[in-house]
Amino acid sequence: MEIEIVTTTDKNIGKIKVTDASQISDIKKSISKVKSALYPDRQSIRLEARGKSLKDTDKVKDLGLKNGSKLYVKDLGPQIGWSTVFMAEYAGPLFVYLLFYARPSLFYGATANQKMSQVAEVAAYCWSFHYTKRVLETLFVHRFSHNTMPIMNLFKNCTYYWGFTAFVHTLLTIHCILHRVQFNFTLVLVLLSFVN
Repeated sequence: MEIEIVTTTDKNIGKIKVTDASQISDIKKSISKVKSALYPDRQSIRLEARGKSLKDTDKVKDLGLKNGSKLYVKDLGPQIGWSTVFMAEYAGPLFVYLLFYARPSLFYGATANQKMSQVAEVAAYCWSFHYTKRVLETLFVHRFSHNTMPIMNLFKNCTYYWGFTAFVHTLLTIHCILHRVQFNFTLVLVLLSFVN
């Protein structure tokens, strides 16, 4: 049987041949042969233009599709593999933190040339251990339910992880630069502000 494939904006892509046993994953492969830019991970197949995305394991027979039926495909945009996403998210904070730790004068000026406190050293070891563990988990443990995610989410996620790393290190550096009395006094004032 033949099924017509159209975009969610009603642009015709073409017709593909399927059987009752064909799965959505097979249909995605057929669509990518017709339009190579739409590789399978970039597609969301639907029964209606604004409908719910179908699972790759759904079968033509179970969906009630007949000869001449329409399926809608939505382009999800460029995709990136999950393992690449996790490596960028987790390796970044490891390198950013160690860069801030090893060369604080690059970010904080000459006042940062003082010896780091024991708290900052322990924090650097803990941070490094945590993100090294996450990188190793990504390489050897994680199994992903989806192959990809939109590439634009990578920038959002990395901005969060990398920016938060810089923020955390800045807080620890402030702790190291300020005298203990000044830091404790500031902490007391902040805690008192939450009481009111």
